[in-house]
Amino acid sequence: MPAPIRRTALAALALAAAPLAAQPGAEPRTRPERTGFRETSRYDEVIAFMEAIDARSPRVHLTTFGYTLEGRRLPLAVVGNVRDASPATVRASGKAVVYLQGNIHAGEVEGKEALQVLLRRLARGEHAAWADSLVLLIAPIYNADGNERVSLTNRPHQLGPVGGMGQRPNAQGLDLNRDHTKLDSPEARSLLEMARAYDPHVWVDLHTTNGTFHAYHLTYSPPLHPNTDALVAGPLNGEWFPAVVRAMKRKHGRELHDYGNVPNPESPWAAGRGAERGWYTFDHRPRFSNNYAGLRNRFGILSEAYAYLPFEDRIAVTGEFVEEVLAWAHANATRIRRATEAADRRTLAGERLAVTARLHRGPRPIEILMGAVDTVRHPYTGEIMMRRRDVVRPERMADFSTFEAAETEVVPAAWLVPAELAQVAERLAAHGVRFERLAAPERMAVEEFRIDSTRTAEQPFQNHRERRVWGRYVRTERVVPAGTLRVTSSQPLGRLAFTLLEPRSDDGFLNWNLMDAALEKAPGVYPVVRVPANRGG
Repeated sequence: MPAPIRRTALAALALAAAPLAAQPGAEPRTRPERTGFRETSRYDEVIAFMEAIDARSPRVHLTTFGYTLEGRRLPLAVVGNVRDASPATVRASGKAVVYLQGNIHAGEVEGKEALQVLLRRLARGEHAAWADSLVLLIAPIYNADGNERVSLTNRPHQLGPVGGMGQRPNAQGLDLNRDHTKLDSPEARSLLEMARAYDPHVWVDLHTTNGTFHAYHLTYSPPLHPNTDALVAGPLNGEWFPAVVRAMKRKHGRELHDYGNVPNPESPWAAGRGAERGWYTFDHRPRFSNNYAGLRNRFGILSEAYAYLPFEDRIAVTGEFVEEVLAWAHANATRIRRATEAADRRTLAGERLAVTARLHRGPRPIEILMGAVDTVRHPYTGEIMMRRRDVVRPERMADFSTFEAAETEVVPAAWLVPAELAQVAERLAAHGVRFERLAAPERMAVEEFRIDSTRTAEQPFQNHRERRVWGRYVRTERVVPAGTLRVTSSQPLGRLAFTLLEPRSDDGFLNWNLMDAALEKAPGVYPVVRVPANRGG
């Protein structure tokens, strides 16, 4: 992990930004608070704000967890009854660790602002009891490079901030919320360095959504991949989210629901999903943060404030949601830790898991609160913005809020990765997937995937042309060379290893072109072979 931020190292930066944040001795204020919620915080202001909070509270320890492409350090506030910010100290605390992230899309700035406000409240001593069972890792500005590319025309139709906001991608032009498996960005690699070091039990990723004119103030999502362990998915869907929804309604008068949209049947988005009117969630693949956390056996939580609420209200509802999530985590911290520990101990060999998935149609219609918007003009561009109206129209419709397996495969005892696939080995290590190298050649019975056909996408996506293959496993014998990586499925990240290494996986290394060179040499055979499950782990 990068070294902690030192006040001496950032003295000039903090001094320059101090007049913007607060007068000496006063509590720091965010840029939205100082500008009547017309503007959003810049990177230097977030750093100065976090420095000021660090100075005010012995429970706040400021460090960093990596870098952006342009060399900006990614700040992380470690909050709790711990003596310092080191991963060893946090993990030795025995408490549930919660990672809170804002600004992965730098036009969706509410999480960035709400997490600064939360830090200030914690430094005041509010929610002091949380520290009895939780350690918080607060990262307000993940896409720091994108944050600095402010434009009044980013996020069209969103209701402010009228002074502009950052852009969705990072400085490479990559969507960081599509990079959790392929790891093309330094930000994603920094995030996984943090995950390997601190191993948070809960990941909370804060966003803003536009689209359907519904009546919800905020929508949310658990991990959507059907391979998510029931020990994680069960409590989230059955207890945690329902408790948060009830509390948000009772305390704040907010309407919340599982994330979704009601597509226009004529839109391209609806074309692949059918024309049936219903409530459709987004995607199951672990390239998305909440789904990725689930395949790590961790509680992944996605928050989406409604873009057509006023900016101030979006910050408020995001903060309220985070506090209710943390209140439940505090009360159930031991259950959270035990659930992740038990999921990590699962033996997967011989189980059948999904390699692809499809939307699942729920058994009965659900009630969705539809709403309406008014149009207003941006005061400086004249472009149309949408403002949520206080209108609620209940409508019953089909439920497409979950996924089910479309194609499956049996989990092997292990995968054998050729030593020459250096990019695969490097990325497995970055994810934290464990492997060993064979010390000597070994003859063994293996399963080899014979490829019948392959297809690459016509259009590039995130600088890749995604690949799919079809075929079947055939049992054979071969001498496996020394240096081959042996990746067992009997490890905490076995579910993730399955997704990364299976050839038919819709978000694996083959999908992201890491096997293309090997397939050119031997086009009919997938280069990674498997040790069958009946050989043991």
